[in-house]
Amino acid sequence: MLIIVPPSETKRPPPATGRPVDLDELSFPELTPTRERIIDALIETSSRADAFQRLQVRWSKAPDVARNTRLREVPVRPASEVYSGPLHQGLDVATLPAEARERAEREMVIASALWGVVRLSDRIPSYRLHICSRLVGMDRLEPTWRTVLPEVLTTAAGMEGLVLDLRSQEYQTIGVPTAVDRLVTFRVEQRGSDRRIGDVVAKRIRGQVARHLLESGVDPSGPDELAAIVADRWRVMLAPADRPRTSWTLRLLAND
Repeated sequence: MLIIVPPSETKRPPPATGRPVDLDELSFPELTPTRERIIDALIETSSRADAFQRLQVRWSKAPDVARNTRLREVPVRPASEVYSGPLHQGLDVATLPAEARERAEREMVIASALWGVVRLSDRIPSYRLHICSRLVGMDRLEPTWRTVLPEVLTTAAGMEGLVLDLRSQEYQTIGVPTAVDRLVTFRVEQRGSDRRIGDVVAKRIRGQVARHLLESGVDPSGPDELAAIVADRWRVMLAPADRPRTSWTLRLLAND
């Protein structure tokens, strides 16, 4: 099984000291050339007068933008400790039981605009880069990553492995596995109300679902078994692909 989770805009500050990122040590070395291009473009963009406009950030994020200019020097920490948004709070990797943590290291990847995908143990610096940023000298990031990520994700899933994609549609635009018959996308919806569930709540639930799957100890053989595992805790509805080259959809119905 492969579980794909998104990054988060919020990240923990880097350690005060330590060695910088070594791209040759990161998982998925076939992504290194693209990572190199994006890092160089991000450093240059963050040094410009129009950096905030290009990166689509507020002036309050000036320290993050300044840190981008030193991205190759910033001390690193494991990716599992870098991202600190609601989904990663719900997942709470640091408190996973040992067997679930080992499973997460094998079966989970974090997809992002800067790194493509990384494993939890990959050591990366804190940074600021939204998927919709317009970096100097580059095309949009979505089509850049789509040239390489689908094949990488498909290989990571294995010949028969199920894929659960917990990313938003925005982050799915950087690439999805080509084996769509084994791909399950995920939605969180409000039960018993027409109101839209808040993004923070929905993201935290996504992280909790990932944690629940990792702790279950079960490797689901298909979408039905995956839905059954999640249904141990939440009310869910599973829908098959409604047209060619689309994925299954697992809808979780949250309480009011």
